[in-house]
Amino acid sequence: MARITYVECRGGPKFGAAFAGLLGLLAIGAGSALYMEANGHVVTGMNNSVVWGVPHVFAIFLILAASGVLNIASLGSVFGEMRYKPKARLSSVLAITLLVGGLSVLVLDLGRPDRLTVAMTNYNFRSIFAWNVLLYSGFVAVVAAYLTVQMTRRWEKFVKPIGLAAFLWRLVLTTGTGSIFGFIVARSGLGTAVLAPEFIAMSLAYGLAVFLLIRLAIDDASDRRLSDALLGRLGRLLMIFAGSVLYFTGVYHFTGIFSPERVDFEAWILTHGGLYTAAFWIGAIVLGLLVPMAMLYGRDDPSRGTIAGASALVVLGGFAQLWVIVIGGQVFPMRLFPGFEVSSSFGDGVVATYVPSLPEIGLGLGGVAVALLLTMIALRLLRLLPHEEA
Repeated sequence: MARITYVECRGGPKFGAAFAGLLGLLAIGAGSALYMEANGHVVTGMNNSVVWGVPHVFAIFLILAASGVLNIASLGSVFGEMRYKPKARLSSVLAITLLVGGLSVLVLDLGRPDRLTVAMTNYNFRSIFAWNVLLYSGFVAVVAAYLTVQMTRRWEKFVKPIGLAAFLWRLVLTTGTGSIFGFIVARSGLGTAVLAPEFIAMSLAYGLAVFLLIRLAIDDASDRRLSDALLGRLGRLLMIFAGSVLYFTGVYHFTGIFSPERVDFEAWILTHGGLYTAAFWIGAIVLGLLVPMAMLYGRDDPSRGTIAGASALVVLGGFAQLWVIVIGGQVFPMRLFPGFEVSSSFGDGVVATYVPSLPEIGLGLGGVAVALLLTMIALRLLRLLPHEEA
């Protein structure tokens, strides 16, 4: 088999314009973080009920996408689909940069980022957050080793075992991210083990959608062209992953209908939850899953515009899905005393309100900018792209 020759991404006017735009977005994110740090979380829309706001939605999306985007590399080294091998280096780099972008949002949204060392040196292993500190840092180390052996000819024999370790690690990482919410038994909309496999399914769909959008953008900026046959296969794979998200979302809500502690939440989120019901049915289900599946169904060679449109809808639907899970799961009132009616001036039993502030949105977009800027720097410095796509 002929060896694959890799090259750096050539810069150009479009590449430079995108880099400058992302620098501006990074400046907005940094300014938002500084503003929140100086004035406190009182300037955000968060309150006693909603302690994880829009920045967490951005962060969790980036973390899930980081886990899922590595699937492209795993298809080549773990599952033996050699047609995906030339994309493995970019897949590995994206896994690291997206995770770093997501974690940067989490760190800056904590309120005291200077105390991060406390979380890294003192572990309560009954807390899923403590486990995730290890999972996230370990993921970066394993994927960095995976990328190193891919780029070193004499170490090619280690690609498969390290690739297998990275594949298993990302499954555990995504399970841990889903378990953050699955272990919160005090919230009616959360506290279920179904969230772990649902997050794995979401990571596959969101990661592939992000990979396709970035890869198509690279093609447009550097006059490259991904093989139409491979693009069609990835489009069909995206349709399958979107279908799996739809399945696990159905399982999540179907089991909730038959759970006494969750039935009230399900009735609210599915029928009369206002903005959250609309975000679920219109944003997450219809536009985020059903429409992309319909766009890709039965097409052996979908156009690049169709692939890009379906991928963009999956990404937007992912944000809507996480909005419903993260924010919707918090605004619904907790059942302090099951079987009894609770009433007080504090607002017990009342659905909380949450309106995200501009600094929150700016911080989330800043995390996206961090991930994309690191990716562009890696594309210019490292040989990540195959010289001949065919």
